[in-house]
Amino acid sequence: MMEGRLQAQEDEIMLLKSSLADALRRLHGVPLALTRPVQSLSLEDALPEGMSLMEEARAKFHHIQGLELEEKDEEGEEKDLSWASSVEEAIHPTAIRNLQRDDHQDPNGSTESLSSASQTPISGSPATPKDLSASPRSGPLSIILEGQSIKMFIRGRPITMYVPSNIQNYEDLRMEPPVETLELDWVYGYRGRDCRANLYLLSSGEAVYFIACVVVLYHINNRTQRHYRKHTDCVRCLTIHPDKVRMASGQTAGVDKDGKPLQPYVHIWDSSTLITLQQIGLGTFERGVGSVAFSFADAGAFLCVIDDSNEHMLSVWDCAKGTKHTEVKSTNEAVFTVEFNPSDSTNIITCGKSHIYFWTLSAGSLTKKQGIFGKYKKPKFIQCFVFSLTGDVLTGDSEGNILTWGKSPGDVKTLGKGAKETFQIMRQTRAHDGSVFTLCMLQGGALLSGGGKDRKIIRWSADLAPERECEVKDAYVNGEEVLVGTTRNAILRGTFSDGFVAIVQGHVDEMWGLATHPSQDVFLTCGHDRQVCVWNTAEHKLDWCTTLEEYGLCADFCPNGAVVSVGLSTGRWLVLDLQTKEVISDYTDGNEQLSVMRYSPDGSFLAVGSHDNFIYVYNVTECGRRYSRYGKCNGHSSFITHLDWSKDGKYIMSNSGDYEILYWDVAGGCKLLRNRYESKDREWASYTCVLGFHVMGVWLEGSDGTDINALCRSHSERVVAVADDFCKVHLFQYPCPKPKAPNHSYEGHGSHVTNVRFTHCDSHLLSMGGKDTCILQWEVKRAGTSDGGDRLHSSDREAEGRDIFTEWGVT
Repeated sequence: MMEGRLQAQEDEIMLLKSSLADALRRLHGVPLALTRPVQSLSLEDALPEGMSLMEEARAKFHHIQGLELEEKDEEGEEKDLSWASSVEEAIHPTAIRNLQRDDHQDPNGSTESLSSASQTPISGSPATPKDLSASPRSGPLSIILEGQSIKMFIRGRPITMYVPSNIQNYEDLRMEPPVETLELDWVYGYRGRDCRANLYLLSSGEAVYFIACVVVLYHINNRTQRHYRKHTDCVRCLTIHPDKVRMASGQTAGVDKDGKPLQPYVHIWDSSTLITLQQIGLGTFERGVGSVAFSFADAGAFLCVIDDSNEHMLSVWDCAKGTKHTEVKSTNEAVFTVEFNPSDSTNIITCGKSHIYFWTLSAGSLTKKQGIFGKYKKPKFIQCFVFSLTGDVLTGDSEGNILTWGKSPGDVKTLGKGAKETFQIMRQTRAHDGSVFTLCMLQGGALLSGGGKDRKIIRWSADLAPERECEVKDAYVNGEEVLVGTTRNAILRGTFSDGFVAIVQGHVDEMWGLATHPSQDVFLTCGHDRQVCVWNTAEHKLDWCTTLEEYGLCADFCPNGAVVSVGLSTGRWLVLDLQTKEVISDYTDGNEQLSVMRYSPDGSFLAVGSHDNFIYVYNVTECGRRYSRYGKCNGHSSFITHLDWSKDGKYIMSNSGDYEILYWDVAGGCKLLRNRYESKDREWASYTCVLGFHVMGVWLEGSDGTDINALCRSHSERVVAVADDFCKVHLFQYPCPKPKAPNHSYEGHGSHVTNVRFTHCDSHLLSMGGKDTCILQWEVKRAGTSDGGDRLHSSDREAEGRDIFTEWGVT
């Protein structure tokens, strides 16, 4: 409670500072005569009766985080913020509200006078302390219509947007869900970096693995995918039934939109039909399901599950009834894997941090015996284990050893008549440099081991003599051919004699940068793993990949399609040649991370948005190979988040971290357009800004300003795709200017969705997860046509959209 109070007080102080900073930042535009009477008042005298300055600040600047408190003069030079030295120098909150940059301007460009503005409340009558909390300004998101403008409040921050001239009656606009829908076409990536038991091969020729919330069934020879999509959060483990058809997959708990934990469970499903057969353990497991295993000796009658609770509860379930047979606390240490003895379903083994346990299932209860290391060094981790054909247990550990375990009869001589049998190490075999991550038993008794540090796969004879090795980790065998899942999130296919090739590849860390080629079925991704990857949407494969010195956060293709610019985390940005894959230009703007790169429609300019609050504009010549600084857009009070060019390439619209919408005259020297009313009818070549009149309706009720990470309008200007913080991709009609707009929502990601982009012909949409390292490729489907409602499109544009879809042949 004390921590909560302290945080609330810090938030209130920040609100107050934000209010004062906003006033001070704009004072240079107000005549001195207007401010003198205010300065002569004391702080309490300046407030409306009964209202504290903190309440007024909270109503206006509710929970603004990360707002840059710096003053910029008219020429764009930064000045240190000077705080009022006494209470008497504080500015009246009403004056603060009336001195904002977004004061309404009439069609003639004149700004409303302070007197008239102060007499016109934003909504209804002036707020009192009692009704202040109910004011639309105090909520996370609210929208108020004010004649020719609409005020949208996000966390108390007012955002003014002007209604375009072709809208005769805003209230009569009808919002409908788009006729276009999305269908999951392909999943790029594989979760190998932190999960075990995550790769299997079916008799159908399909490799089964998972990433994010999707279990992928990839036909290796046909290069097709099917997807099991019944999980609601990240899949963590997978196992195959003895019949080689049924699968069991467990997921993490996750949280809902309000931050409340969701219940994890295990699904048993049919791999041929993708039909869910059973849902196991809903309401039983805590945090998530870490490991699952079917019994083998009784044809899969039981399923063993270990959850991610502190005690790592081990439970055994009757598969036929779907009921829990027994449950017991396992250990407080991490548990990596669980398996039934293939010849005896009453024996279960678990291993993990500094332990291996041998469990016995008898009379509905579980008892355990810990493996005894004796004279051998106890490893930090037991990573994996298999059963040999002779019944011994072989484990791989973090010391690089393969340990052979066996039963020893009770030591009657030492412990007396009641001594019980124990499980001890019979043999230690040095196998790898670094950890042994996986073991795989072959049909003839030979063994495969996969190392981490040395990147080797070694084939061992039945008596553990090394036979062959190759440098490549977690493998499943089909005859002589081996599938290898690596901790670099790749799946390799090959043999010891012919070598290995990657059939599945992906990123290994958080991703943010996404760009689609202007004329080809190609897209680019970059992220915190410092990889820049170019993918082919038609062939569903990675074309090429390169490693950078720093991690990439944003990218954009030049309109000629020959080069691509990538913005990095240090203020550097690179230009890559798509043919040679070489860096042809290297520039630096500031020393903070770059958040957006955007070429003008004709490719003559490049705009670079930075976290230092500036937009740097470059002249582009020689088909995107030469760049020269043209100017700098200076006026945002927080970091740049999104920007777009006008269709004529003369103007820029930009958003910032404090929810500002600004417009810039690039052709006129990167000047800030003070009269934003003049930009209401401007047409934009792209629409990726998350704030603006045409996309206002994508903000769902309760949004706090950071819930939408990215947005992209289709090239046909019919739909807009949205990436949110709740693992979902949304599809709205475009334009979408009214709140609570209906939309189609799609699941599949297991983390915040960081970016979305349509391909050049709008045939597909790409969505990118953050921490789930997953790229989903959605096919855009169009069910029919819709004539209803004023969609804000001109008749020519509507016809153009219909022609485009007819050309595709989409039905």
